[in-house]
Amino acid sequence: MAENTFPVYTVDAIVNFFRTEVLTGQEAKHFTKSDLTPHPKPETVQTLYMRVLHLLYRFRPECHSMVPLLENIQFPVYHEGATGIMSVYTRMRQFLPMCLVYDFSLNDLLAPKKQRTLTILSAIVNFLHFRNQRMDVMLEKQAKFRADVDKLQVYTQGNAEAEKKIEMLTTIPPEQQAEADELAAALSELQSTTMHEYQEVNAKNDSIAEWKTTIAEKTQKLAQMKVDIISLKEDVGKLKSQIVESPEELKSQMEKMKENVKNIKNSIEETDERVVELQNMVQGVTHTDAEIQLMYGLLQDMESSMNNSKQRQEEHQDLKAQYDKKQKELKNLCIEEGQLKRALGMKLDKECKQNISRQKKREMKEQHYQDVLGQCNQIHQKREEMADKIQEISNETQQLKSKIKSLRDVCSKETQKAQALYDTLLDSMDELHQRIEMRITDLKLNVTKMSPNF
Repeated sequence: MAENTFPVYTVDAIVNFFRTEVLTGQEAKHFTKSDLTPHPKPETVQTLYMRVLHLLYRFRPECHSMVPLLENIQFPVYHEGATGIMSVYTRMRQFLPMCLVYDFSLNDLLAPKKQRTLTILSAIVNFLHFRNQRMDVMLEKQAKFRADVDKLQVYTQGNAEAEKKIEMLTTIPPEQQAEADELAAALSELQSTTMHEYQEVNAKNDSIAEWKTTIAEKTQKLAQMKVDIISLKEDVGKLKSQIVESPEELKSQMEKMKENVKNIKNSIEETDERVVELQNMVQGVTHTDAEIQLMYGLLQDMESSMNNSKQRQEEHQDLKAQYDKKQKELKNLCIEEGQLKRALGMKLDKECKQNISRQKKREMKEQHYQDVLGQCNQIHQKREEMADKIQEISNETQQLKSKIKSLRDVCSKETQKAQALYDTLLDSMDELHQRIEMRITDLKLNVTKMSPNF
């Protein structure tokens, strides 16, 4: 006890702790510092130990005096005073090693000392603090376990709902299966037709580009020819103003000019016809452009539907990934649930076994309690019978005492009479002895007197 592994508290701290944590009711009110210092009261110390045992083991204080006794023990009343103290002593001997106190003795109950009692109570206070901390930790673990179980249930419900949603998204109902097949066939046909039309449109675009280049070249040539004609007209005007030619030459030049003009008109008509053809071709190209725009709109719609289908496929893949992830989490949670169920099953088995053992112990205790009550009733009956016998014996003893007293009185009277007789006899014997001695002396004298005669 010199080297303790726990702190030794002050008297005030011990009194406050026991008043708040251990004692209840009137015991807490009446428990003061004077019960422990300077000389601890044995009754107070015993009640403290009893209350600690009741707090820890649910062993009620009144059960300490209900120790079963053998039937053949004579005078069981004498054992009632010592059974409570011996019960507290044996249970404290079993409990205090958990508080790191190994030298508890019977003297600590019957004649407790101050420092020794404070050390033992400090060890109990330290153990109760440790017990409260462990209980808080266990309560936190139980709350966490319950929260994890609730989360597991929520996760399993979420996984079930996600599986149902995935099944609803992936599975096509039978009434829509025909429409889906038709849509898929129409989509494949549209893709084939669009590819063919894309090829035709590309070929037409190439031809249009070629026609545009030829038209541009011819327009450039016409513009150049117009410029040349204008320049020639200017040159002709200048030459006319400068040169006076002969009429034959003028006629020949005019004919040449007319031929040139005819050629130019013919070329212009050809170009106009070509322009009309090109305009018709441009109108056809615009019509094809409108058709291409319509096809382009249809293709955009198809592309948007394809994008929607791709998005749905991506969503489906994301949902699959989430589903796989949830499946993995579900497997982990199932493994944890299995472990927790095993642990819970083991705990429930232990609790069932403990409950069965407790029930058996309770039944044994109740049976034992009933036996003890029966024994107590028998003891009380025997006590009453013994009390009746003792009463009868006391009455008889009183009667005997009265008889003895009366006999003593009679004896005292008889002894007085006998003493008187004895005194008279002594006196008479003394007188007789004196007479005998006198007679003997007379005989001796007579003998002495008669001796000379013989």
